[in-house]
Amino acid sequence: MEKLLFKDWESLYHIAFCAFISYFVLFVFIRLAGKRTLAKLTAFDFVVTITLGSTLSSMILNKVTITEGSIALVIIIALQYVLAFSAKKSKKLEEIINSKPTLLFYDGKFITDAMDKEVITKEEIYAEIRKFRLYRLEDVKAVVMELNGELTVVKKAELASKHHSLTDLSN
Repeated sequence: MEKLLFKDWESLYHIAFCAFISYFVLFVFIRLAGKRTLAKLTAFDFVVTITLGSTLSSMILNKVTITEGSIALVIIIALQYVLAFSAKKSKKLEEIINSKPTLLFYDGKFITDAMDKEVITKEEIYAEIRKFRLYRLEDVKAVVMELNGELTVVKKAELASKHHSLTDLSN
């Protein structure tokens, strides 16, 4: 039972050293990999993030060596880019890797089939509309569930007749 809380000082130093090195190795790899690794998560990116975290954990807890973990990190990030690049070149592969945006509300009507498919309620849509500082459904043109699961609210454009054009202002 006593080993459950504290084993020895050597193992603590080892974990601290591995955590320090592993953190910076992952930081460098993510900086080299670029913004896509840090983008808002699609299902594809979520899998990569979980895998990176698991690998980092294994490195810190000395389940694998820092070299082995570093190789795993490079492979995970490289696979992410190969698949992302392939999806960019192939429409079919993009459909397999990424979902499509889903229209949930349009011109005053909830699209219940889409809402059922995405398992989202009217209350969740109302909440998102309020986040956009809109308080009347009449002000909303559409609500879309994006690839990463976020909801985007598209505001209705003001009618052109309500605004003066630049030529009207010059007279």
